[in-house]
Amino acid sequence: MTYRDSNGSVAGALDLQQLRTFLAVHRSGSFTAAAQLLRLSQPTVTTQIRSLERRLGHELFDRLPRGVAPTAEANDLAARIAEPLDALEVVAGENGGDASSPPVPLRLAGPAEALHSLVLPALAPLVEEGVRLRVRTGPADDLLDGLRSGRHDLVLSTVRPRGRTLIADPLADTESVLVASPGWARRIHRERLGRQGSSALCAAPLVAYDDDLPLLRRYWRHVFGVRLTCTPAVTVPDLRGVLAAVVGGAGVTVLPRYLCQAALDDGRLVTLLDPADPPVDTAYLVRRPGAGHPHLEKAWKRLTEAAARP
Repeated sequence: MTYRDSNGSVAGALDLQQLRTFLAVHRSGSFTAAAQLLRLSQPTVTTQIRSLERRLGHELFDRLPRGVAPTAEANDLAARIAEPLDALEVVAGENGGDASSPPVPLRLAGPAEALHSLVLPALAPLVEEGVRLRVRTGPADDLLDGLRSGRHDLVLSTVRPRGRTLIADPLADTESVLVASPGWARRIHRERLGRQGSSALCAAPLVAYDDDLPLLRRYWRHVFGVRLTCTPAVTVPDLRGVLAAVVGGAGVTVLPRYLCQAALDDGRLVTLLDPADPPVDTAYLVRRPGAGHPHLEKAWKRLTEAAARP
């Protein structure tokens, strides 16, 4: 395979095994993980990457305390070779023709609630088609950093990444809704809430994701035009736990509609307010340029199709 660098200079024929090793490191984010995927020793992987770097005349990875981060040149190289190398793998047989090798897992990450409610139900049928998933959860900024450094292949994020190091496509818009159990809804009175605004909620306990009340503060600011200063009565670091607490009668909260729609439909929760302009968050599917995991496009397509359904 002949490679031209970003200046158009011909670097000459590159070794396919070195390129395959490079792509494994680029996708896995570490020499150790790549060695395990390729069933090579870590020194062999290190030697091949250093040889490729000497051949190209520049470094491909920045060494980190844990793993490596691709350079701009590495992202460019990955974008050029991922598709043809993946096509060669298919022609030669999955995993280079070694039927005993397990398929490389697709490393997916995102907020736990969205993965649970939206992503995993959409991707579950792919498992029967041979797709293997490794799922991680965490704060958006941490997951995007992990994607940049190669620890993830695909991230669902409510934060749009800055810069050009990642590709982000809007997946779906999610409305935030103010909800309570029927008992609390009767005590608050929707009509009074509509007249008085946030002051009608002063006596209601608030249930939140954490002490900073990010969803509630945003709702108060966007809908009521005031700053929320209350302390939550209950905090649960998982919106599914917040949902369960409010269904049980703990108080009032703000939740993404997708998470609480079933409880609204069956009457376990009641919407307290129907503003003309509710807060809306956009979820993005984010990946690295040149990240060509064999099943990435398939997962991307399934998720976008699922998001498009009414």
